[in-house]
Amino acid sequence: MVLEPLRAGTIGICISRLSLQGAVMFLDLSIKPVDLTEGRYLLSGASDGSAAVYDVQCATRYEGNGLVAKHECIFIVDKRHEQGHQYAVSSAIWYPIDTGLFITGSFDQCVNVWDTNSTRVVVNFKMPGKVYRTAMSSVAGSHMLIATGTEDVQVRLCDIASGAFTHTLSGHRDGVMTVEWSNSSEWVLVTGGCDGAIRFWDIRRAGCFLVLDQSRSQLGRRPPILEHLPSKGSTSKSLLAGQSSINKARTPQKKTANGNGAKRVPSLYRTPSQTKGSMGQRLHPGLLSSRDRATAHYGAVTGLKVTGDGMYLLSAGSDSRLRLWDIESGCNTLVNYEVTRLETRKPIQLANTQDSSLVFVPCMTTIKAFDVWSGQTSKTLRGHYEYVNCCWFSSLDQELYTGSNDRQILVWSPPKSVLHETDERGNNEQVSASDQDCWSD
Repeated sequence: MVLEPLRAGTIGICISRLSLQGAVMFLDLSIKPVDLTEGRYLLSGASDGSAAVYDVQCATRYEGNGLVAKHECIFIVDKRHEQGHQYAVSSAIWYPIDTGLFITGSFDQCVNVWDTNSTRVVVNFKMPGKVYRTAMSSVAGSHMLIATGTEDVQVRLCDIASGAFTHTLSGHRDGVMTVEWSNSSEWVLVTGGCDGAIRFWDIRRAGCFLVLDQSRSQLGRRPPILEHLPSKGSTSKSLLAGQSSINKARTPQKKTANGNGAKRVPSLYRTPSQTKGSMGQRLHPGLLSSRDRATAHYGAVTGLKVTGDGMYLLSAGSDSRLRLWDIESGCNTLVNYEVTRLETRKPIQLANTQDSSLVFVPCMTTIKAFDVWSGQTSKTLRGHYEYVNCCWFSSLDQELYTGSNDRQILVWSPPKSVLHETDERGNNEQVSASDQDCWSD
């Protein structure tokens, strides 16, 4: 059976299956900048209180005439482990630098930091309520902080180095279901709460610096006027360019990184000395209060995902809405994602491709792949028998990992390339890429 490539917007059936004893709540793949085993080890957390590690590059056995690869876990820590969690593991993440440590958060109100080699807890943090999400910054160079979202209204930052809480972020009016670090700054944290609010924090300062408002919107972004002033003999060209930009105004413009390859830092992430204009002006207390009460969803914020370039934020809510936000302006881009049914009682894990062209969203028993910029459904993936909770996309292998209440982790892969060869008699035949050598004439 042939699977279509991810770039074309369609995905076929799963080729691998990983089994657990409980519903799969969270997934994380070991894609680390200095890890020699990049993308090899998959970490999962389950509702039975277990956390397991799989080698996704080495199957245990094959079934279905070799079409389905079965993977058994390398090791598992569960309730039988003396330091294991007693309730559901809601979050499981690798330490960003290497696979020597991993972090789990659980409904037993604990966040554990594990030594992978000894499978022992080296640091334990006791939380005031159920832990919904944990996150560590992939770009941090000066801190080792774990952001935790719990059923408490405060977000706590746990320091692995000291084993203590370093920050407590107050602002949400209900529990915090999801947390996400910025891809552009190690100091910026994004949180989504059961109060429907999405807040941006600079952890070096007190209070959040931005609350997203679903009623504050923009239809695309027009280029700055000063950069497009007409020169001599180019008036007509400028007018045509201006008309073209107006025609494209209803589509969010995908921004690119700087020419030197570094990610562009949105103005919201810059320090006050770097920012000029209205951002640095003081606002009336009444206006500040109104902005502080703004909501991004009509219901709890259940999922957050920053795009690969760090310029946009995708959010999912219990109102079954998916929204795309321009981080630089803090505006709702008004991309109309097709009608979906999302999980309303617990957080979900979103995933997107490396070029941010597709976003994968758990929608009940299916996974929908949406075009990020148009909102259209590119493909609906069916393979799970119960509600899907989490997605993880591997940019190395172009594979999608999904976990569900049916206690299965499915791996969705692009097709193996098929080459067409012409023999001496002029007949065309298909030859699998696995039968080809590395030499060419």
